[in-house]
Amino acid sequence: MLSYRHGFHAGNHADVLKHLVQVLLLDYLQQKDKALLYVDTHAGAGSYLLNQGFAAKNREHDSGIGRLRAASWRVLPAPLQRYLAVVEACTEQDAEPSYPGSPAIALEMLRRQDHAELFELHPADCDILQRRAYRHASVHLKNGFDGLRALLPPASRRALVLIDPPYENKADYKTLCRCLEDSLKRFAQGVYAVWYPLLPQGESLKLQEKLTRLSPENYLHASLEVSAASGERGMYGSAMFVINPPWLLRGQLEEALPVLAELLGIDGQGSFSLSGQQR
Repeated sequence: MLSYRHGFHAGNHADVLKHLVQVLLLDYLQQKDKALLYVDTHAGAGSYLLNQGFAAKNREHDSGIGRLRAASWRVLPAPLQRYLAVVEACTEQDAEPSYPGSPAIALEMLRRQDHAELFELHPADCDILQRRAYRHASVHLKNGFDGLRALLPPASRRALVLIDPPYENKADYKTLCRCLEDSLKRFAQGVYAVWYPLLPQGESLKLQEKLTRLSPENYLHASLEVSAASGERGMYGSAMFVINPPWLLRGQLEEALPVLAELLGIDGQGSFSLSGQQR
């Protein structure tokens, strides 16, 4: 949807969960020297200033990355320390407080032999992304649902695909499932990481079950709730669904999620869940 701008939500609790999983997946996949393809289907602008523009309006980052940074004096679990280290590496040269989007995190971590394909449909955000990443990635003014098919399977037979559409259009849920089904037929060995919001009603309630049917024997589902579900609308948390997850990801999230629920929960209402099947 062209009305959606991720800058309003930059650094919130959903970004923390999504980017924690992204960092852990990239770390694991880079243990092998062979080239890795990284695909971001809904990349956004790549980086966001926190004290001006969209992010300054609702300041969602204060209850997300802000709380985690404030708690850095604590002995945080290794996965959260690693995530914070990557975020700081992405932003250390910025003159103003900022938070990296998933493309910036990927480009900070990818090696010379790796390659990134970044899709963004909003012209203004795509232009910003192009100027930031033009030397290091292929940037496309296009919906990643439409662009992913041509990239699979990659020549290296190794890929991480991050899928996090805005879900403002209910059709995104159906399109997501069709896209994943097609992608798995083309490249069953790929690692696919799907972010989605937790909402009191609607399609998000059914999505975990639908995604599980696509890969019933090899998936990991992690959710982080920062408040209790109430009313008919309003995101109370978010989830990551990973197809073909690394074997150690579950243990890393078992360390990190209880701490995130404690730190990011509103008035003590934080909770988490972790489930899946792995070969």
